Amino acid sequence: MTAPKIFGIAGWKNSGKTGLAVRLVTEFARRGYTISTIKHAHHDFDIDKVGADSYRHREAGAHEVTIVSGTRYAIMHELRGAPEPEFEEILARLAPCDLVLIEGYKREPIPKIEARRLEAANRQPLAPSDPHIRAIAADHAVTDTALPVFDLDDTGAIADFIAAIVGLEQRP
Repeated sequence: MTAPKIFGIAGWKNSGKTGLAVRLVTEFARRGYTISTIKHAHHDFDIDKVGADSYRHREAGAHEVTIVSGTRYAIMHELRGAPEPEFEEILARLAPCDLVLIEGYKREPIPKIEARRLEAANRQPLAPSDPHIRAIAADHAVTDTALPVFDLDDTGAIADFIAAIVGLEQRP
């Protein structure tokens, strides 16, 4: 099996990563591509509701809990003190698709775009120290780089750029 095409969106907290990721998923899906995403969280998170049956299964000690319905399924895997899985391990669990968009994982050696917003708490550029950043998407003028710079809201142009970088075939 061939490795999936992957492209990342990196940036500091409140830099516009999630908004850009959502717009890109919408745009690529509109173009007829099958898109998967991986979002890295730097904090504890829970997608399960206290009191739900699946929550009770996890709290009882289940290693994995799978919830299945006629519209979706989810598998929750409890680490129970084990280390966070490596990026490649998570990527390997995804079903085949045309493109995997990665939000976060700013230190992974994958092609990515850096999101920048003036409202971000940390505005230290990532691009100068990360050779895997291929472009910058910002809500302000960026002049101190030789990389392509996109308006953070120019989703179509950013999607075209990503498609070219990863080699997505044109859809009719």
